[in-house]
Amino acid sequence: MKEPAVHLESDVDASLVTLTVDGAWDRALWKQTTERLNKCLAEHPEALIVDLSWLDDPGAVSAPTWMAAQRKAAAMTPPVQLALCIPPDLPLADRMQRLGARHYLPVYARVRQARVAIAGRLPLTERLKATLPPEPDSPSIARNLVSDACLAWDRVELLHPSRAVMSELVTNAIEHARTEATVVVSLRGAGVHLSVADGVTAPPRLLRMSRVRRDQPLDEHGWGLHMVDALAVAWGSLPTSTGKVVWATLQPPATHKRQPRNGTPRLPSSVRNDGPTGPR
Repeated sequence: MKEPAVHLESDVDASLVTLTVDGAWDRALWKQTTERLNKCLAEHPEALIVDLSWLDDPGAVSAPTWMAAQRKAAAMTPPVQLALCIPPDLPLADRMQRLGARHYLPVYARVRQARVAIAGRLPLTERLKATLPPEPDSPSIARNLVSDACLAWDRVELLHPSRAVMSELVTNAIEHARTEATVVVSLRGAGVHLSVADGVTAPPRLLRMSRVRRDQPLDEHGWGLHMVDALAVAWGSLPTSTGKVVWATLQPPATHKRQPRNGTPRLPSSVRNDGPTGPR
């Protein structure tokens, strides 16, 4: 018997994420799904597609989970576009069509249809993109891309911190992934969104810094991500079809609201407490 699974996959610029739920809906799968939804919304993509094509839920009891996720996505600033993919012959499709029509939660038969529809609803975002080899001059090229973006979009106050963050993300990809990297700089409201996608699945980790010892050389290994953590209002990583994407968002000081570390936003209590057999 196949084990239930929840799979998360992002585009290379972390703008659209697909979450696939596979298996029989029970408390264990509900808990796993809720945790992944929390993680995904904490990453604050532009859009989230929840693929329920392989979910076994004949009683449609999972409906409150998807409605709660939609409410949370809509309440974020800027809102996250959320869509469901459910084959029309499943009982859950009929129930979500009725519920979603009142709460602006679209339901599609296939992921491909959802991607096309969502792409048409997303705002036209300014983006600069480059594909860089794992070579020593790639961080410099990425920094210049950030400079061009910040000057073109009148985000001069973010130019130097964004260059520093992008440099560390690209350097980290070169040192650890050693694969070609896709670098994207996007305009996100008053701030900028940086992403670096590489060909290795292992996510980056914040390392505990070594203690300074008298008469010993300073070990600077691991300082890069600590600087990213200090300069960005939020940062993280998501799996992609070919590896992972590491992203960071920077905002001007006047709008700087730092996201909490070592935790993610939680879904509303109605989802946390109801479980897979909550109110229908």
